[in-house]
Amino acid sequence: MEFNPNNPVVKHCLQGMEMEGSNRPEEARACFRRAWEVATNDYEKFMAAYYLARHQDTTRDRLKWLETSLQLALQVNDEGVKGAFPSLYQKIAGCYAELGEHEPAKKNRELAATFSEKPSDKGPFYHGTKADLQVGDMLTAGSVSNYDAAIVMNHIYFTALVNGAGLAAALAKGSGPERVYIVEPTGSYENDPNVTDKKFPGNPTRSYRSSAPLKIVGEVPDWVRQTPEQIQKWREKLASNQGKIIN
Repeated sequence: MEFNPNNPVVKHCLQGMEMEGSNRPEEARACFRRAWEVATNDYEKFMAAYYLARHQDTTRDRLKWLETSLQLALQVNDEGVKGAFPSLYQKIAGCYAELGEHEPAKKNRELAATFSEKPSDKGPFYHGTKADLQVGDMLTAGSVSNYDAAIVMNHIYFTALVNGAGLAAALAKGSGPERVYIVEPTGSYENDPNVTDKKFPGNPTRSYRSSAPLKIVGEVPDWVRQTPEQIQKWREKLASNQGKIIN
């Protein structure tokens, strides 16, 4: 299931996070409750339950919602959700520890440790840019960040979602047309730590990075393009983002 920022559940969750940032916990809880109520599938319910868990008054209630989120996540066969399992199991273990239930705490810590840090996503993978490149060219690390001109990136970034690559192309520096290339990693890669478990649980945008080059093997002619108004809103969000880029 492809992550969509225009999904109603995602919108409610984003509103809830804004309320959290403004120190308005009751309004945040109401947003996440609405997300739960309008969710129509296991993926949406998994996200809503994850956020409802952190707005519970007791450890037992927090545990209930975390376990609900976990059970729903286990029903979803999605690469973006798999990255949430270590964090979910750790949070559940923490709740059991607070309750003095040491055996289930130990069991969930062990379950968290069973998940490899290496993504299992096999692609296909995409990279969005305004650069005019050819099949066979290599994309390498060492470019200036699109989001902070003071940072030279140690990794090259890519995604398994073609529309996400299209958004990256729209936001990329340069005056050329937006291009989305099909790429193959030539070395190991990892979840992008700038997005994984930052706002949404796991890696819903299926974003990755590698210090090894990416080989261009094709180009995608079409994807869902953002309107100029939507692009401007994304630029404003990025400009106001106070988070430090993990390089």
